[in-house]
Amino acid sequence: MLNKPIKKSIWQATSDFVKFGQLKKDLHTDVLIIGGGIAGILTAYFLQKNGVKYALVEKDRICSGNTKNTTAKITFQHGLIYQKILKSYGTEAAQKYLLSNKAAFEKYASLCKNIDCDYEIKDNFVYSTNDKEKLENEMKALQKIKYNAHFCEKLSIPLNTVGAVKFSNQAQFHPLKFLSHISKDLNIYENTFVREMIDNTAVTDYGKIYADKVIVATHFPFINKHGSYFLKLYQHRSYVIALKNAQDVNGMYVDENKAGFSFRNYDDILLLGGGGHRTGKKGGNWRSLRSFARVFYPQSEEKFYYAAQDCMSLDEMPYIGPYSKSTNNLFVASGFNKWGMTGSMVCAMLLSDMILGKTNDFSDLFNPSRTVLKPQLLVNGFEATKNLLTISKKRCPHLGCALKYNPTEHSWDCACHGSRFSHDGKLLDNPSNGDLS
Repeated sequence: MLNKPIKKSIWQATSDFVKFGQLKKDLHTDVLIIGGGIAGILTAYFLQKNGVKYALVEKDRICSGNTKNTTAKITFQHGLIYQKILKSYGTEAAQKYLLSNKAAFEKYASLCKNIDCDYEIKDNFVYSTNDKEKLENEMKALQKIKYNAHFCEKLSIPLNTVGAVKFSNQAQFHPLKFLSHISKDLNIYENTFVREMIDNTAVTDYGKIYADKVIVATHFPFINKHGSYFLKLYQHRSYVIALKNAQDVNGMYVDENKAGFSFRNYDDILLLGGGGHRTGKKGGNWRSLRSFARVFYPQSEEKFYYAAQDCMSLDEMPYIGPYSKSTNNLFVASGFNKWGMTGSMVCAMLLSDMILGKTNDFSDLFNPSRTVLKPQLLVNGFEATKNLLTISKKRCPHLGCALKYNPTEHSWDCACHGSRFSHDGKLLDNPSNGDLS
């Protein structure tokens, strides 16, 4: 009889972290980083390298949120993003997006040389099952910004596709082994929940943190009075099963359609992703992945299963920089749109430059105060209005939207902004800053 799969990521099952203490007093620091995922940890790492006095606080354990559930592809090919940027913002913006994420990729390559984190060079493929024109348009966009991608007709995944755009020599790694090494000497406080911000003072359960500058790296920004992130972001849930005796696909594959499948290997395990949907809505979840595996990998054994949640911006580019136009000493990093590895590195490089007063060529591109006049804004506004007006006994503490029960994960989910709560009301995912009452 096959063993029952474990509900945790393969990264959690194959790594260990140093534990950090809880902050139980007042603290004064130059820079406060709120959020102990990959974006916050990398930013802390660069600030420490530059001699900046800082503290990082995390409400639970570091990497206990969505960082632990990433598929960990290090690539500057983010779906079919370049044709979209070219259409919305022009050639220079598309080139900057490429160069910024390429710089992030190269920084990983440099750091991983000295870290045992299973770093491997792999080609990355964005495929389509039904829209060759989209792929051709992406090739044209890449030619325009002078990047040499390749069009592939045949792929090693068991799907009928119309082709794929390939970026050669990208990478994959074990994110928690990498972050365990990076974080071990950093100034981190775990189990330190920031309940409220009063100007640049963070209020925790056991004291206050006074900082000259504050970086909010909490996945979804939790401060509502600045930046309008409750309109600029929504959250998208996606699922992974880890299969033994499946297939070595020898590369990283993702469907250009958000509802499609992704593939990559770790050691002798195939990570099959997909089943995605807007948080609070219905989707394929693990059921669709298991159905796929039964058909195409009938001899495989499921070892692990888990889910991740991604913040999606209005234009599919991250928000990195000043929290709003009126907050000079408050910064944010969010909206990585499923590409959190290079996105988090771009964040760390950009925000550490801002803290140090250095000019960064990419600051305008990722400015959180850029235009909001995008079609997704209407969708987000509609979902928020609909759920605010929905009758439900359970309401999200964030902004009062109706919660919907998720029978697959036994949780209460908010379709407005993506907060999630366990069946007994404990906070699972922000932006809510507390449990259900």
